Amino acid sequence: MSASPFTVGIIQDRASDDTAATVSATVDRVRQAAVQGAQIICLKELFNAPYFCKSQKCERFDIAEPIPGPTTDRMQALAKELAVVLIVPLFERQARGIYRNSAAIIDADGSLLGVYRKMHIPDDPLFNEKYYFTPGDAANDDRIDAIGQVAKQASGFRVWKTRYADIGVLICWDQWYPEAARITSLLGADILFYPTAIGWHPSEKAEFGEAQVDAWRTMQRAHAIANGVYVASPNRVGHEDEPGTNGIEFFGNSFIADPFGRILAEAGTDEQILIARCDPKLIEDTRRNWPFLRDRRIDAYAPILSRYLGA
Repeated sequence: MSASPFTVGIIQDRASDDTAATVSATVDRVRQAAVQGAQIICLKELFNAPYFCKSQKCERFDIAEPIPGPTTDRMQALAKELAVVLIVPLFERQARGIYRNSAAIIDADGSLLGVYRKMHIPDDPLFNEKYYFTPGDAANDDRIDAIGQVAKQASGFRVWKTRYADIGVLICWDQWYPEAARITSLLGADILFYPTAIGWHPSEKAEFGEAQVDAWRTMQRAHAIANGVYVASPNRVGHEDEPGTNGIEFFGNSFIADPFGRILAEAGTDEQILIARCDPKLIEDTRRNWPFLRDRRIDAYAPILSRYLGA
């Protein structure tokens, strides 16, 4: 784990059908975040396109690109120029017929450290992700690196040792699973990043909107508390149309929380850049006073591997 404080930036914004314009606008926001002192900058889920999973259309697979590819090449050059770590989530074409919801992790020297591929894939009205995305692999030899032997047992979850901090990256629907947060924290993450695309069905907003946002933030703050880590969650904003539906209103509310679950920076529903200073010393202090990792009963948790234990 890192010893020195580090500064995180997350970018809450919208995307348009003009990919080039969206990427250029994001580059400008990355530069703004760097000027504000951010050393590790995370973009929203599927950052360079509208959220295309609102319906099942085969031609939308054309949005995907390889990693490395043109977008990651541009972001690698930007990371090197600004000496920042970048987390770049996009629609990955890994092979013919294999498409992933992924995030490229780029170190401050511009090197591509690796790719996280979303493990939990939802399938709900206007969130037709199972049609588009192959889930992250539960075991993959290319995930075994300097973390050591433990990584061989850690499924598709991983921590990257960047210039400024040891970071874990999970994506959107992953944020509802305590198992994902726990494993990534046990691998040594100082901070969990959750690039996100979550919003309201407009017809539900009046009745459920406030509760949905509160549940989303509470769940991730709980990951911070239960694991003694920082958490940063950039969401997208804006209404996106989809023919034959009312579309989705992405609700923003991005935030950064400390290991005590306290909010360090938060956004509303407009485009915004959030910046927060994170001190690994607080991870140590929190875990000494709330020793949840120490007191885990790892001898008693085998049933968690079952889908269901009831009658």
